[in-house]
Amino acid sequence: MTGVLAVAGGTASGKSTLAEALSLQHPESVALVHLDDYYVPAHDRLNGVWTVSADGHPVLDWNHPGSIDERAAAHAVDAALLRPGVRLVVVEGLFALSLPSVLRRAAWRVYVETPDDIRLARKILRKIEVQRQDPGLSLRNYLQTGRDRHADHVAPSRAAADLVVDGTASEAEMLAAVMPLIGPALAQSPAAPSQARGVRAVPGASAIPALAV
Repeated sequence: MTGVLAVAGGTASGKSTLAEALSLQHPESVALVHLDDYYVPAHDRLNGVWTVSADGHPVLDWNHPGSIDERAAAHAVDAALLRPGVRLVVVEGLFALSLPSVLRRAAWRVYVETPDDIRLARKILRKIEVQRQDPGLSLRNYLQTGRDRHADHVAPSRAAADLVVDGTASEAEMLAAVMPLIGPALAQSPAAPSQARGVRAVPGASAIPALAV
């Protein structure tokens, strides 16, 4: 049994942490597709969605699904499914539950939910530590477009999830919550509900356990 797990959530929610933990736990059978790798080229002004950053420069709108090369992303998912030994393809990104081509391929859908203030703090720390970006610019961009883009394009995709996971939980707890969903694909017995803290079903979704959010 081979299938696709789509993992969405806001910026710095913990979706990449969860996806990479799955890959490390099952390196031979899990393939990762990061949607961040499939934005249109930043120099291509004819494609994608463009905006003006807080410092006045035109930039590709990284927080809009229209800036993803959806055809290239779908091709990557299909190619990963054909790789020998792969039993699960994990597609993670802001728009993993928003892009129609990913949704059509996803057998399982997870949304990682984390409070906005925690996500913003994580993002700013990452910008400072990795990109050496002025935190003031990060905050202005968030207030100018980032907050609204999340509300318009990411948060609503929670409704498409089979499972909502608490992004403030530990890596082990997130894995324990997801394993009952994808266990059959990895030929493992589903984890007992008691292994996950505060497990509950998501209203309106299938009765799959999820970490309380």
